[in-house]
Order: sequence, then C-alpha cells, then structure tokens
Amino acid sequence: MDETAFLSLPDGSSIAYRHTPGDTPGVLFCAGFNSNMQGVKALALEQWCRDRGRQFTRFDYQGHGESSGRLEEGCIGRWRDDTLAVLDSVTSGPQVLVGSSMGGWIMLLVALKRAQRVQALLGVAAAPDFTDRLRTSLSAAQRQQLSDSAYADLPNCYDDGEPYRIGRLLLDEGDAHLLLGGEVPVDVPVRLIHGQRDEDVPWQLALNLAQQLRGTDVEIQLVKNGDHRLSEPVDLLRLQTTLEQLLIC
Repeated sequence: MDETAFLSLPDGSSIAYRHTPGDTPGVLFCAGFNSNMQGVKALALEQWCRDRGRQFTRFDYQGHGESSGRLEEGCIGRWRDDTLAVLDSVTSGPQVLVGSSMGGWIMLLVALKRAQRVQALLGVAAAPDFTDRLRTSLSAAQRQQLSDSAYADLPNCYDDGEPYRIGRLLLDEGDAHLLLGGEVPVDVPVRLIHGQRDEDVPWQLALNLAQQLRGTDVEIQLVKNGDHRLSEPVDLLRLQTTLEQLLIC
C-alpha cells in the first residue's frame, strides 16, 4: 500500500494505517507516545518486510499522526483498543508485535487480549507503566497546570518544536493498565532491546519486565552506547536480525 488508508470505528473516529500484504507471520509495529507510523524504525522494518514478501502493518493511535482525535484526549486503554482494532480488522494470521517505547507497553496489553494471534513480542526501549513514572516526574508548575486545566505541557524532547500536552486522563486511566506490580501472564517469546544511554526510559526497566514475564523464552539485548531512539543504522540492523529470529520461532 503506497497511500494511507483509514479504519473507521463505531464511535466515528478513524485510525490511519498502511498495510503491506504478504506472508505470515506478519509484523505489526506499535509506535511510541507522541510518535507516529512515519518513524525511522517503522519505515525500515516495512522495507525489510517488503523485500522478503512479509506482511507488515503500521498505524497511528488516536491523537497521533494522521488519525483523528487529540493527543491530550487519549489514554492507554484507548490506544490499546486502537491496536486491537488494527490487529483484528487489517492484519491476518499470526503476528509478531514490535513495540517502541510506549508501544512496548501497548504490545504487552494486546498480547494479553489476543494471545492466539500473537506469535512473539519485540520491545525497543519498551516502557510499560510509563504513566506512573511520568506522574512522579512532573514539576510543581506542571502539577498545578494539570490540576487547574486537566492537562500539562511537556517539553518536546527531540526538537525545538512546540511542547506537547498530556491530559489528566492519561495519567489516571493508565493506572488501570499497570503491569509491573506482579506477574505478566505472557508466554510467547519476548525480545527486549534497550540502550544504556536512554535518558527517557531507564534500561533497568527491561530487567524488571523480563523478571515479571511468565514465559521463559525472554532475552534482553543491552546496547551500551544506545540512546532511546535506537534508530542508527547499526540499531536497525540489530532490530531486523532480532525480528528475523522471532519470525521463525
């Protein structure tokens, strides 16, 4: 597919996606918070899958990219449901879910709902429970803004663009989806790649997640010089190599 398509949902909202048909298991890419399906990792994996005749799907959550809605009105449960809708309505056959940052949390939640469709999980700087950590990191001014206006402005970490907004809903609703307080009943193979120079999501979180996963086929790759994005050519090669191994599990 060379053009964006839109999946219409019963509530009138729409999810933008791009789907490449091909062999299964397919690959479903889950982007991070305030990111979209046009990122370096998503595009690199799409081309890699196309070259191999492999099914690949990327999409935008509500309030992200080309999808409807506003970022500050979104929440983890909604974005999980967006992913489930794409999985159910766009993809076919077993899928390997690749989750970047917040997408690593989303992929886990989807695996809990659709165990029969998920062959394996690949997290890149996976950030389960990030709303809990985000709440504690807010400055006094941001907490006051959240109290007064139901949203807070956060600086854009990657460029000099406008700050982005988080809504109180994101933090409060996120509590219903926290995973790391107990066993995470996921049994499929899981691979976690995390940079040790990640300034947004501490690499120790990968160790914590691996400990909590019920399945035993879990491996962690720590990249000593890796940042949060892990989008350099060597990072993309590592990602593709790891994905290739999961596709034949």
